[in-house]
Amino acid sequence: MLTTTDMRVADLKEKYAAIPATRAYSRLYEDVADFGHMFAVLHDHLNRHFMAINERAKAKEHYWAERSRELLTLIDEVRQDLHELKLAGVDVSLVDAYELALEDAETWLARSNGSPIPDDYKPLEIQRYEPVFNFADKTIRLKKESTPLSLNMVGEGSYAHVYSYVDPDYGMKFAIKRAKRGIDERDQHRFRQEFDVMKSLSFPYIVQVYKFNEKRNEYAMEFCDSTLRDYIDSKNSTLRFSSRKRIALQFLYGLNYIHTKDLLHRDISLQNVLVKFYDSEAVLVKLSDFGLVKDKLSEFTRTKTEMRGTIRDPMLHDFKSYDLVNEMYSVGVILSYIFTGKHALMSGPSEAAKLVQRCSANDTSQRFSSVLDVINAVEKLVVKPEQAPA
Repeated sequence: MLTTTDMRVADLKEKYAAIPATRAYSRLYEDVADFGHMFAVLHDHLNRHFMAINERAKAKEHYWAERSRELLTLIDEVRQDLHELKLAGVDVSLVDAYELALEDAETWLARSNGSPIPDDYKPLEIQRYEPVFNFADKTIRLKKESTPLSLNMVGEGSYAHVYSYVDPDYGMKFAIKRAKRGIDERDQHRFRQEFDVMKSLSFPYIVQVYKFNEKRNEYAMEFCDSTLRDYIDSKNSTLRFSSRKRIALQFLYGLNYIHTKDLLHRDISLQNVLVKFYDSEAVLVKLSDFGLVKDKLSEFTRTKTEMRGTIRDPMLHDFKSYDLVNEMYSVGVILSYIFTGKHALMSGPSEAAKLVQRCSANDTSQRFSSVLDVINAVEKLVVKPEQAPA
C-alpha cells in the first residue's frame, strides 16, 4: 500500500515527466536521484524569465503581461513543490540570490497588463553552470517561519509607527518602521527617501537599515534600546562627566559624518538620538529618523513648507532656508541635556556651558561653523570637582 510520502513523490515525478529539459540544465542535476529532471525544468524556466527581465530592464520596458502571469504561476509552483518535497522528507531550497529575486519580483509583477520593472531593479546574475536547487546538507537553511511574528510598538512619529520583534533565525531583536495608512504623497516621499538615505550611509553612530518591503510599506532596521532622553533621565544622578563626554562625542561623530555627505538632518531631537546597550554598561549612540533630511544642494523643500522638527532654532524664519547654522542650535540643545539632564540650556561660566551658549547664540554669526569645531571643543573639556556626581 502506498504511503502519503510515496504518493507525493509519485505525483511530482509525473507532473514534470512530460516537460522537456535541455541538456544544459539536466547535466547540473545528474547526481540527483528522482528529482533531477524536475529541478532542471524549473531551473531552465526561471532562467528564461530572468534573462528576459534583465533585457527588458535595460531597455526601460515593461515585462509582458502574459509572461508576467506565467512567472507568477511559476513562483507559486516552485514554492508549492518544494513544500511538498519537504513534507516527503526531502529538504531542498533555492540559492539565496534566486529566492530574493522571486521575493522581489512578487512585489512588482502584475496579473493584468504589463508589469513595470522598478527603476532600481538589480539584474539577477544568471546561473548556467551551477545548480540553483540544493539539498539541506549543502546549504545553511534559515527558518523564515511562515507564522506571524509578534510586533511590539516602541515608537510613533508623524507618519510612521516603529515596532520591535525577535527574528526567529538569529534570536535577535530588530525593529520595523511602517508608514501609517493614509499618509499624503509628500510624507510617503519622505518615508521612502529616509530609507534610501540611511541605506546609503555606513557609520557606527548611524542606525543601520536593511530592506524595504514595498507590499507593507515598511523597512527593517537595527533595534536600539532607548532614546537619549530616556537614557539620560534614568542615569542622570549617577552618570559621570567622562561618560557624558563620550556620549556627546558619539552624537557629534554621527552628525559630522552626515554633514560630510552634504546632508542636513533637520530633525535632531532627544527622541531621534538613540542608545544601544552593551555589557558592562557600555553604550553606543546612534542618529535615527531621517525623514526631514535634506541634501544641501537639493531644492526639494518648498518655499512655503511648514516648519517641522522637534527642536526649532528661534533664529530660523522659514524651513527652506534651514542651513548648518540652524542645525548647530539643535546641537547645543542636545549637548546641554547630555551634560545636565535638564531641558533648560546651560548657563554660567563653565567651559561646557560656554560651548552650549556658542552653539545656540542668537547672533548666528557667533555660532560654530562646523560640527568638527564642536568636536574639538568637547574633546578639550575636563571634569571639574563640582561636576562629579554626588
